[in-house]
Amino acid sequence: MAVSDRVKTGPEKAPHRSLWKALGLTDEELSRPLIGVVSAASECVPGHNHLRQLAQAVKDGVRLAGGVPVELPAIGVCDGIAMGHIGMKYSLASRELIADSCEAMAIAHGFDGMVFIPNCDKIVPGMLMAARRLNLPAMILSGGPMMPGKRPGDDRDLDLNSVFEAVGAYKAGKLDEQGLNDVESSACPGCGSCSGMFTANSMNCLTEVIGMALPGNGTIAAVDAARVRLAKKTGMRVVELVAEGLTPEKIMTRDAFRNALCLDMALGCSTNTVLHLPAIAHEAGIDFDLEWVNEVSAKVPNLCHLAPAGAHHVIDLHLAGGVMAVLHELAGRDLLAEDALTVSGKTLGEEIACARNYNPDVIRPFDRPYSKTGGLMILRGNLAPDGAVVKRSAVAPEMLTHEGPARVFNSEESAIEAIYAGAIKPGDVVVIRYEGPKGGPGMREMLSPTSAICGMGLDKEVALITDGRFSGATRGAAIGHVSPEAASGGMIGLIEEGDTIAIDIPAGKLELRVDEATLQKRRAAYVCPPPNVTGGYLARYAKLVSSANKGAVVE
Repeated sequence: MAVSDRVKTGPEKAPHRSLWKALGLTDEELSRPLIGVVSAASECVPGHNHLRQLAQAVKDGVRLAGGVPVELPAIGVCDGIAMGHIGMKYSLASRELIADSCEAMAIAHGFDGMVFIPNCDKIVPGMLMAARRLNLPAMILSGGPMMPGKRPGDDRDLDLNSVFEAVGAYKAGKLDEQGLNDVESSACPGCGSCSGMFTANSMNCLTEVIGMALPGNGTIAAVDAARVRLAKKTGMRVVELVAEGLTPEKIMTRDAFRNALCLDMALGCSTNTVLHLPAIAHEAGIDFDLEWVNEVSAKVPNLCHLAPAGAHHVIDLHLAGGVMAVLHELAGRDLLAEDALTVSGKTLGEEIACARNYNPDVIRPFDRPYSKTGGLMILRGNLAPDGAVVKRSAVAPEMLTHEGPARVFNSEESAIEAIYAGAIKPGDVVVIRYEGPKGGPGMREMLSPTSAICGMGLDKEVALITDGRFSGATRGAAIGHVSPEAASGGMIGLIEEGDTIAIDIPAGKLELRVDEATLQKRRAAYVCPPPNVTGGYLARYAKLVSSANKGAVVE
């Protein structure tokens, strides 16, 4: 019995059929599989502005294969536009809304299979969470990366991070107003997810290795006709998945998540993957242990330095062979579970066997990596007993170990003000707290302060730690997801101005150098500030959200 039979088959379903017919469906269409096509198209997210064309291509593919596509919407926040103000509190929280709304629509309307069309930061994991929760035959078809920008008279590629850093340079007197305008007008040339290995592209690439998207999903440019062809193939293939009964339960396994971490380390993905992979695994009933990150990082070398870690962008990765070419460098070394299933019907190993590395400068060979260890690292110590995360592939060598005085701020805004005012000095450790999942609420990204530090030329001299999180565009000694967070009684809430903080990224250590007797006195006197938000969705979210080390899922 097909899932859709509950909304279209039998005499008692005549009222249901009447409503389907009100939408223009024929009796012939109602005899075929119904495929939900969830499109996050909108005019407020550059990465989603073109998704209507892709949704149409998916629907064309579904019809070619004998299915009936039914399009429905999903929300999506543009993290760049939400950055640096109250809007960013809604970004991570929107992930749960996306997953929940996809669940509601799919079950309420009895779809046999699903195609999810996301592109940007929280929409990809939100839809992956929904896919696993629903466990219907499903595929992801992302919108693809933006092309890098070019400034007239400058050969360097630009991206959104270039603009944030240009603001810092402007504040430091290193760039005039016309120069700032030139950068902002050139960095983002059109539709697509921001062009570096930031969060959106990280998750779109990981979707391939998790097995929920066809090869090319993470790297084919948004403006490339190959993206439209991939959409049609996705639509055709999902109808076959329904016939085969191949569901996410058989694809999104423990091995798939370990494979995703291997790719993550090789690519140097965003620190936000350490939030999203545990959240997706949670939907599968898999306990994603943060220690996996360090275990895999110790074995898998960093093979790519894509922006913000280097000058290459995702389009360069695609032309070098894409995700499967990166995995080809890892294959046959007992690192990957190559027998893992994918939505293509092939195993991951079979997909990798078809790949080739066309550019060893973009994808370095296994024996000539940027570093012998992976791009991410989990740090622990008295300041983060439940863990903190750093993108070490984007940290300057001289900042891998650092010890300095704490400069303490209870909000992102106050930290940005101090940075732009020149109050942060070489050697300082900027601490931004009460920005975690509960305390924020919503765990805002700290791209503005980290970019300000970089733009003012301090990224090789100043570290930043926070119980908030970072954009995938962040570079420098930026340590986030400090757990427990300040609002949950974490040690970060006890730091005082001038305390010594010691960072040792190679050793995985993050320590507050204050004696225990002093800390006991501070604990006894500590009073948590009142909540930042007391009404609406965010207030409900703050009451239910878990810690960052658990993926900030709503329990």
